[in-house]
Amino acid sequence: MAVGLNNDIGGDPTELTAFEISHVPGALKLSQEMGWPYRSEDWEFAARVGEGLVLKRSGEVIGSAMWWNYGQAYASAGMIIVTRSAQGGGNGSRLFNALLEATEGRNVLLNSTEDGLTLYRRRGFTVWGTVLQHQGQLNVPVPAKACADIRPATVSDLPALRAFDERATGMPRGPMVAALADVGDVVVIDRRGRVTGYVIARKFGRGYVVGPVAAESAEDAQRLILDQLSRLHGQFVRIDVYAEHGLGDWLESLGLVRVGGATAMVKGRRPMPDGAACMYALANQSFG
Repeated sequence: MAVGLNNDIGGDPTELTAFEISHVPGALKLSQEMGWPYRSEDWEFAARVGEGLVLKRSGEVIGSAMWWNYGQAYASAGMIIVTRSAQGGGNGSRLFNALLEATEGRNVLLNSTEDGLTLYRRRGFTVWGTVLQHQGQLNVPVPAKACADIRPATVSDLPALRAFDERATGMPRGPMVAALADVGDVVVIDRRGRVTGYVIARKFGRGYVVGPVAAESAEDAQRLILDQLSRLHGQFVRIDVYAEHGLGDWLESLGLVRVGGATAMVKGRRPMPDGAACMYALANQSFG
C-alpha cells in the first residue's frame, strides 16, 4: 500500500510504502552498501516480527525504516537506511517522520550511529546510554563453568521467559521473545523452579549473535554468556552489551574485540527494569 508520493532532489518521483517481504532484496542492498552484515534471513525475520516502510524510486528501494511495538506504550526503531545517492534531499527525514507518525503515542527507543545523532536529536530524542559492539572468531575454546542452576530451556519455560524479559526491560516484549526463542538456542538460570535469567544465541549476520542476555547480576550474565560461547568454538560471534554494566573488558579477554558501538536514545520515557532483573546484552541494536 502506498503511503505517499513525492519528488526527491533529482526530480524523480519517490514512493513511500509499507515494508513487505518482496522488498527484502532491495533492503539487503541498502545494508550491504552501508557495510552492515545483515543476511536476507535477518531482514525477513525483522519484517515478520515488526513493521516498516520503504522509500522507492523508479521501482528501486532507496530507503528503509522499521519498528517493533512492545505493548501499547513502547516501540524500538531501527534498520533506518537511505542509499548514498539519495541522501541530502530530505529522504531520511521523510522516512523517519513517517515512522514517528506510525508510532505516535508510544515512547520510542533506538540505538543511533554517529551519522544519525543530529536527525534524532532534532526529533526530540535524548541520550540515555551507550551500546558496545564486540565480536570475533572464537578460535580458542571457551569453557563453560559447571553450574547446576543453568539448563537448556523447554517450551514450558516460555511464559517465564516472557515474564522475566518484561522485568528486565520494563516492556512487554512477549511476541519478540517467543520469535527469538523459536529460532535460537535458549538457556536459562533455574533457581528452585524459578527462572532468574536467560540467554538466546542464534544465527545472525556473519555468524552468531549472543543476546538477549537478561539476568539478576553481572556474574549471572557472564555465566549465561560463557555457557553459549562454549558451544560456538570456531564460529564468528557478536554480542552487543550496555557499557554501564562493565562487561567490555571481560569480553575482550575472551577474544571478542570491541569494533564499534551505538548511542542509546529515547523519545519520551525510558522503560525501567523491575527489581534486580536487568538486560545486559541486546538481541541486536534494532530490536533492543
